[in-house]
Amino acid sequence: MDYQPNPDRINDIWGERTPHASGTEWPTRVDEFLLDGVSVDRWVRSACLLCSNGCGLEIAVSDGRIVGVRGRADDRVNRGRLGPKGLYGWQGEQRDRLTTPLIRRNGRLVETDWDTAMAAVVERSRSLLDTKGPLSHAFYTSGQLMTEEYYTLAVIGKGGIGTPHMDGNTRLCTATASAAFQESFGCDGQPGSYTDIDCCDALFLFGHNVAETQTVLWARMLDRLDGTDPPRLVCVDPRRTNVAERATVHLPIRNGTNLALMNALVHEQISRGFLDHDYVAAHTLGFEDLQARTETATPEWAAEICGVPADDIRRAAEIFGTSQRVVSTCSMGFYQSHQATAASCQVNNLHLLRGMLGRPGAGILQMNGQPSAENNREAGCGPALPGFRNWNNPEHVAELARLWNVDPIVIPHWAPPTDAMAIFRYVEQGSIGFLWIAGTNPAVSMPDLPRIRRILSGDQCFVVVSDGYRTETTELADIVLPAALWGEKTGTHTNVDRTVHLSRQAVEPPGLARSDLDIWIDYARRMGLSDKDGHPLPAWKSPAEAFEAWKECSAGRPVDYTGLTYDMLDARGGIQWPCSADVPDGTERLYTEAHFPTTVHECETYGHDLATGAPVNETEFRALRPDGRAVLKTIAYEPAYELPDHEYPLRLTTGRTVYHWHTRTKTSRTPELQQAAPSMWLEISTQDARRLGIGEGDIVRVTSRRGSIDAPARVSHVREGVVFAPWHYGDDPANDLTLSAWDPVSKQPEFKVAAIALERIRAGDGPAPAPTITASAPAVSEGR
Repeated sequence: MDYQPNPDRINDIWGERTPHASGTEWPTRVDEFLLDGVSVDRWVRSACLLCSNGCGLEIAVSDGRIVGVRGRADDRVNRGRLGPKGLYGWQGEQRDRLTTPLIRRNGRLVETDWDTAMAAVVERSRSLLDTKGPLSHAFYTSGQLMTEEYYTLAVIGKGGIGTPHMDGNTRLCTATASAAFQESFGCDGQPGSYTDIDCCDALFLFGHNVAETQTVLWARMLDRLDGTDPPRLVCVDPRRTNVAERATVHLPIRNGTNLALMNALVHEQISRGFLDHDYVAAHTLGFEDLQARTETATPEWAAEICGVPADDIRRAAEIFGTSQRVVSTCSMGFYQSHQATAASCQVNNLHLLRGMLGRPGAGILQMNGQPSAENNREAGCGPALPGFRNWNNPEHVAELARLWNVDPIVIPHWAPPTDAMAIFRYVEQGSIGFLWIAGTNPAVSMPDLPRIRRILSGDQCFVVVSDGYRTETTELADIVLPAALWGEKTGTHTNVDRTVHLSRQAVEPPGLARSDLDIWIDYARRMGLSDKDGHPLPAWKSPAEAFEAWKECSAGRPVDYTGLTYDMLDARGGIQWPCSADVPDGTERLYTEAHFPTTVHECETYGHDLATGAPVNETEFRALRPDGRAVLKTIAYEPAYELPDHEYPLRLTTGRTVYHWHTRTKTSRTPELQQAAPSMWLEISTQDARRLGIGEGDIVRVTSRRGSIDAPARVSHVREGVVFAPWHYGDDPANDLTLSAWDPVSKQPEFKVAAIALERIRAGDGPAPAPTITASAPAVSEGR
């Protein structure tokens, strides 16, 4: 075992290589970081919560505080490795924490006690419920809480209050992953496994800069690429990322043209006979329609739209069509777009056409953006029912009503579920008068920020925020509640490939901070929420009790947890669901028998029109007779909502950098990470820089129809006509520029395309404060 004490994950992001051949086990390499001079009292088992990879680790505790972490060699996800945020990011929890509730008095937030704060919350909540009913309430949560917390709030919101207005910031990052799975397979849930990377012969990364967003997963890919029989790699990204530099084929398409490319790739599979005819005939429906809709989508047609050579599109299609084991990943480059669900469904379609599912080395990973985004979806804390139940299936609603012992009419299936964009619109209009925000910072992360900040600062809605820090959002709230963070509470969370981890509480939360579970149980008790027999709802008080209740809810559903226990997760580390009496060791990959949950009884949705978002009803779904088969579907490509013109001639795209996480509430307080990317920058191409007379580090202004920001220019390898902006920085928020537009099915906002103008303001004081060894590297660099 390779042991790496205190490695430099700032300058050596992915660490020392451990190459291996296809079909062999990924070698271990244990990364550890401890503060200088500490003596560790004990190690507490946990998993990282600073990206969606879900790396198993242990927390070092000394004298009641966290002093370090180390990767777990026995964990199936990371085999001991940790990335920059996992290794260093925990330090951000030890600075500037909220330690006492705050209440707004005379326009200012002032400290108060829990009873006063909760009394104010309950008074407003009860008043609105009595006068306006459950539609006056909304809950907007995160992708970074625990399963137990999500399920608790789902029961409170949908079984106690009865509101359909529940969503998470998962709407912003990976709602499309869930939508695409539901449209193709009838239900959410990742088909593939990380172990498929260990034996595939081709990797396709669609809009996924894995080298920066899931660094340990990229290390896993690098160890195959550096092995004796490396897979061929195809990268779709408008920037020259670290992934693109290792690619067999790089397709730097114009942002906003994903579906044109995907329709051409599917066209090539069909026209060139790269098909598993038996699989398609036996296990799918919709092939004839798919063939007709892509018949004219030639590589030449797509090349004109996407701005890449037709021969490169053909070459990528050939790699997919001639490989025996393909793993595809898909992420926000596809999800944050106007035809996001359709493009992501085409990724699924490629695999279905070739029967590339349910066997080693052949799988799909529609990535998540956050460590427990999957749990938000599973537990029904957003616009969905717990356990991947169908909102429009009365039998599924009745199951929950029996489980919770409530009248089915309380569960808000009588109205469509409400996505985040609609929630903020209803707050703006005043129909929602009570908004509880937990573990997220929409005053930086939402699109069209000037509008969002006006909404949150208005007096038409009572805003409650639970968080570990004072943020741009807490400053607009009426009540702020101090929340415990990772390492300060116990609970489970599930990563991209369905691996469930248990994180044990290692230390006490600071001051008066409480876990979100405790906060919401307190709220429910003070509100007097109860079941039909007058018993408290929810019935539990502890994480362990909440987990047992969630297991009961998941029983018999595709997301079955009934075989899992805290002790089992403690002993073995991550285990993949479904895990039940039938599969007591978990399930490595789904659909091994090519049966898909598309029966009326099983399915999570009846589907949607991918162009309009109009739902398919039960009668229409029954007429299709999917009967356990996957659904092949697509639509015609349409241009993005906002295209370059004379006034705004360039395209904006936004994204992440390897050293920061979301709005930097944690990572800006971590010295190593903050120093590596201390402030905002804007990336422009060498061609656009030359044309506009812009040099490295010059202060430039980017302006859209909604706002403008000034920042130093990084002249990089982004494609001509595109400007890239990291969205982490609240002082110069990229989302001042983005628009309120979204995919019609997933309702995920279009962060990846906006029309902008660019101008030089003045000379800078030196190079831009951007990383130099990632996709943000300068065009002339010795670092790469």
